[in-house]
Amino acid sequence: MPSTVAQTEARENASVHLRDWAMLAGAVIASAGLLWGVSGQPLVAAGFVGGVAAIGAALKLVLRPARAEPAGDFAVPDWSVTNAAIDRPDAAIAITDRAGRLVCGNALMAQWFGLSSAPPGLPLERASVDRLEDATRAAWRDGTASVDALVGEGGSWRAQIDRAGRGEDFLVWRFMPVTSHDLVAEMAAHIGGKLGRALAREGIQSAVVTPEGAILSANEAFAVRATGEPATQLAGADFVSFLASDEADRIFYTREGTKRTPVRLVHLPIADPDGFANIDPARTASLFLLIDNQGGVGEVRAGLPQIEALLSRLPLGLAMTDRDGRMLFANAAFLRAAGHEDTIPPPYPADLVIKEDKGALADAIRRYGQGTPMSGDVAVRLRASPEEPVSLSLAGVRGLGEGAVLLSLKDSSEETRLKREIAQATKMQAVGQLAGGVAHDFNNVLTAIIGYCDLMLMRHTPGDSDYDDIQQVKANSNRAASLTRQLLAFSRQQTLRPQVLQLPDVVAEVSALLKRLIGEKIVLEVTHDRDLGFVRADPTQLEQVLLNLAVNARDAITDKLSATGAKGGGVLKLITRRVTASDVRAMKSEILPIGDYTALVVEDNGHGIKPAQIGKIFEPFFTTKEKGKGTGLGLSTVYGIVKQSGGFIFAESEVGRFTRFTIYLPVHTPDAAETAEAARPRVEAKREWTGGGRILLVEDEDTVRAVAERALVRQGYEVTTAADGEEGLEAIGRGEFDLVVSDVVMPSMDGPAMAREIRALKPDLPFLFMSGYAEEHLRREIDIPNMHFLAKPFSVQQIADAVEMVLRGG
Repeated sequence: MPSTVAQTEARENASVHLRDWAMLAGAVIASAGLLWGVSGQPLVAAGFVGGVAAIGAALKLVLRPARAEPAGDFAVPDWSVTNAAIDRPDAAIAITDRAGRLVCGNALMAQWFGLSSAPPGLPLERASVDRLEDATRAAWRDGTASVDALVGEGGSWRAQIDRAGRGEDFLVWRFMPVTSHDLVAEMAAHIGGKLGRALAREGIQSAVVTPEGAILSANEAFAVRATGEPATQLAGADFVSFLASDEADRIFYTREGTKRTPVRLVHLPIADPDGFANIDPARTASLFLLIDNQGGVGEVRAGLPQIEALLSRLPLGLAMTDRDGRMLFANAAFLRAAGHEDTIPPPYPADLVIKEDKGALADAIRRYGQGTPMSGDVAVRLRASPEEPVSLSLAGVRGLGEGAVLLSLKDSSEETRLKREIAQATKMQAVGQLAGGVAHDFNNVLTAIIGYCDLMLMRHTPGDSDYDDIQQVKANSNRAASLTRQLLAFSRQQTLRPQVLQLPDVVAEVSALLKRLIGEKIVLEVTHDRDLGFVRADPTQLEQVLLNLAVNARDAITDKLSATGAKGGGVLKLITRRVTASDVRAMKSEILPIGDYTALVVEDNGHGIKPAQIGKIFEPFFTTKEKGKGTGLGLSTVYGIVKQSGGFIFAESEVGRFTRFTIYLPVHTPDAAETAEAARPRVEAKREWTGGGRILLVEDEDTVRAVAERALVRQGYEVTTAADGEEGLEAIGRGEFDLVVSDVVMPSMDGPAMAREIRALKPDLPFLFMSGYAEEHLRREIDIPNMHFLAKPFSVQQIADAVEMVLRGG
């Protein structure tokens, strides 16, 4: 146990007290002897000594301090306890008071610096003592301080100084040694030990080399490749002598000769990375890592746990096989994309594909598992979805030991869904164009048939033998005309007269009719959201949409009730909803643009639609009903009306439970021009017309032209006919006309081109166009004032009424 300063001071105080008492006794004896010699009486000297002794004893009793037991925080410190507390084997600790005296110190303090001097006056270099003195002042001022790089004869230290004590009258000093590491020696030991063996297991050769090129240490993988013997001692050998390069600057082992297996060389200077900028790499030892470009000495399974742990966290579908095609591992994304429900991968990747593709996949894996590194794709059909081929990516893996193959499979379910939707939309567009073209041409035929029926009926009276037959022909022609209107609705070419309206008003208008249509066994439930936005659509066509959907719902519910034998329980729901842009964004739909919509939902609890059929229900002439019970144009008409109104329709169904159609119509906000137009009173400029007039009829279809001419001549009009636009333009130059009645699509010069030429000559001449196309489409294409429209097919009476309306200025 080291001696303390407190014990030394106690011994010094005892010797001082003994010296003082000896001096006092000598003074009294000298005084008594002097008194005896002067008076010659020994009794007087004895009395003097006795009086001094009595006075001294009295003073000692009076001045003696009261003895009290130490208690509480004012106890006298037990420095032996402090000595035991600070006796640490890794740091020198000392305590000094405010006067700079050393109170106590542990064994390392005495060993490193001795106890003859107190800090900061320790046996250190002058610069270190100066830094220590500065830190001492900082500690008394701030309560704590530290200083580094204290250098003395015994080494270097760093110090931590803290102020302590009840009155903060002491400083606690802690001195920790600063040790320096030999990074080169440590790295050489690691490469020759466990780290080198771990690198060798992964197929990586390694060596620590001095700046002069001598090997300090190398792992067994390097020794095997360089010398052929794993136990060869390579310390001191020339590192470069084991390597060579060819004309292409590829590096390979000299011993392997004709094998010429190239390696990739990685050079890492061994130095403190924090101070590497000030170090010359050419004068620093280096760690060299050699990685094979075409294989290594390890086994691929050796590093498999680390590789699997890494790849399992990736969102990509990845798997690895050995060169024989055996599955080493597969992450969850790969198994999910392959449709493999078990969490344990199959023994071979070929087990995931159909029988016809097993051989091709196995051959591809063997091909990529050997030879030069390469990557590519192979098309296979998975057992989980044999109808849709997928692309499986393969890549040969090197540097992990024996050859291996990395497989990559993307989860393409979402992509497949989008492709299917795009294909469906493209097909619907193509079918719509075809339907529109067929309907347009068919309308010309129906116009002729209906017109000739009307002309024949004018010559026959009811009761005539031919009258009923002609009526039957006309009735079937009108039925065919209704079918063409449905085709035009699907192809978005029918005539719409849009208005700004609220969907609840349309639902209210048609609710009474719907209740009679669906019957008493089916309950009609109507629900409306608040704050619905306006929409711009044709109310008549929206009513047609509701009627078509209601008829389908009634039939589905009736079939379900008949199959189950139930007498009731059918429900048809009409719901209007407010859909905001944030709601659409949350839907993450690839089809519905982000915006505000008013939705109309038509839902029934009928037998539902099969999943294989729901993608075809909007196609013309496709029906799920029995033969003879449906034309297959109801939903196609709904689809066309919704799309032509700028909306979107989606169908959802679950067999045996429900079918739901949701129609999204964009919210329409009337602008200032629309508001002013709606508020401006309508003033119709009626012209004076007493009957008759000169009409130019331009139509390329002979039968339609003949019917229209006869119908107008019977009404008293003077009719001039032309077969195309050029003939019509020539007729304008030869005479005056009150009205031009023209077809739109004609050879050489069509109706709009002719109209523009005629307007250049006669700006006020009105036009009545006959067409099977939509009026809105026609107006966008022509866009000229005083233009009127007559949809095909029309009857004799309809064309006569339309001409009269135009001539009257209506």
